[in-house]
Amino acid sequence: MASPLSPVLLIGAGTGEATCGILYLASFLRRHGIEAFVRLTDADETDDEVARSLEGLIAHVRPKLVGISLKWFHHVARARLIAKTLRKVDPSVQIVVGGNTATSFCQDLLAWDCVDHVILGDGEVPLLALCRGDEAPPNVVNKNTPQRALSYIDGTAKADVYYSHFDDIFLSQLDRHSFSGWVAPGKGCGENCLYCGGTRGMQKATFGRAKPFLRPEESVRQDHREIVPRTWQLRYDFAGSTAKFLEATWEGVDLSQHSTTYFLWGVPPPELAETLSRHFKRAYMVLDIGCFSEQQRQETMKRGLLKPCPSDRELFEVIERCKQFPNLQLEISGIAGLPFASHFTLDQERKLVDRVLGQGCSIGYQRLEAQPGALVTEHPERFEMKTEARTFKEFLDYFEALEPGEKTVPMVRFLDDKLETAVQRTSDEVDATVWEAAAKKNDVAIEGRTRLINTSASTLQFELGAWLGPYRVPARVAKEPVTVVRSIDGAGLSCAPSVSRRRFSDPLLQQGEEGAALLDVLAAFERPTTVNTALTKLKTRDASEVIDHLVAGKFLQPA
Repeated sequence: MASPLSPVLLIGAGTGEATCGILYLASFLRRHGIEAFVRLTDADETDDEVARSLEGLIAHVRPKLVGISLKWFHHVARARLIAKTLRKVDPSVQIVVGGNTATSFCQDLLAWDCVDHVILGDGEVPLLALCRGDEAPPNVVNKNTPQRALSYIDGTAKADVYYSHFDDIFLSQLDRHSFSGWVAPGKGCGENCLYCGGTRGMQKATFGRAKPFLRPEESVRQDHREIVPRTWQLRYDFAGSTAKFLEATWEGVDLSQHSTTYFLWGVPPPELAETLSRHFKRAYMVLDIGCFSEQQRQETMKRGLLKPCPSDRELFEVIERCKQFPNLQLEISGIAGLPFASHFTLDQERKLVDRVLGQGCSIGYQRLEAQPGALVTEHPERFEMKTEARTFKEFLDYFEALEPGEKTVPMVRFLDDKLETAVQRTSDEVDATVWEAAAKKNDVAIEGRTRLINTSASTLQFELGAWLGPYRVPARVAKEPVTVVRSIDGAGLSCAPSVSRRRFSDPLLQQGEEGAALLDVLAAFERPTTVNTALTKLKTRDASEVIDHLVAGKFLQPA
């Protein structure tokens, strides 16, 4: 057996928060003797920023293996940039890629000279075997190993995959506090929605899952024991879990000061809203109804191309039930531009969106995007449509052509130009309606006599080196204080008033006078105070603009 590949560094292929998968992987490796670390969040945009960050990470961790999580297809170009940069920074580091997209495009990724291995399907056991130097690690392929059938498949009997070692695996307090609280009660999907790349068929092909399953209760309970003391919210995305199952996995933890977001589809059981409302301080349910036209929704379901979704009548019954709980908010989400659209269904979309907004709900709405493996992407001609990307090369070329920070994705559109124009016009109109409604809901009229109070959910103090990570901060400013403030909705401010941009600059910090102004205004409203009274005491330049900014972020709210 070869010497172990340890330490291990696990990172995401996209900007923002990486998938929770790397946290499960790092936890598993730690419990089995491999020193593993994660970089959970990534704010780099340009090639130079990526290079600087990776140089610092490699110098700090000195990993023998770097794992890149390529779950989402729109990260393929960035995965390539990261892998190429890693190869330049340290040619000796083994580079392994895993996740849904990595599994689907295994051979394409192995054609890159900057990728050593691809892990197929669930990664815990294969990655551990690779790190231990096993001669034939399961589900691991490289240029010298032909792709073969999956020999390791996660299932209900696998009880040792759960969160642990959260005090050890993070490389910065920023990473640890950026974790959004994802818990996976189960894995897989039993449906075959025509627009999705994670359908029952794709789950079988890439992960070997014949059907979805719930994880063992004790494993999910371990997740909660590990993360509840360290997070302010919990998030779930699995329609198969029930209120009874969740309650069993919450045993022994206090959720009364936490928030939760629960993503689901179908008609939720009546007790789910009550259970979430009772256990959590704030609850947010996101109900996916496929699309906002009932006729289009039912036609797609009748053809077996859409998961079970509520009728409009059932939808409004759910809305009425949720309105019984003041601490619960409901968002209804759907996709625009699905097949079988017509001028009639477009009119239905507008009307249903208006009705849902009139009930005080939020709306999630986006156009149909191209996803690798999705039926409508692979065979758009069956639906009189065309796709802007289908092959691995087309997806890679699309995302490599984007400017830094640009977030567009390839779309699936109608061949009929008139219909496509009508669909896009409706989509634009609905987007404008949704944004206007959201702005009205969040708008707070600020006048001189308005009494405001600091409603920040938490205020913490760190040293700059601990907050951003020692690999990012030079020693001359590493001990400088940082005040981290979180709003009730999770928005964050990181204020370092003593750090001038001449000494050190970072886009994630509010520095110098700007940072001091934010903290001064928050302090002025520690007790209910009128805006006029605060302004007379504040010497902060542009204090009125700072107040407006903090109100918009829900750091300050009417008393």
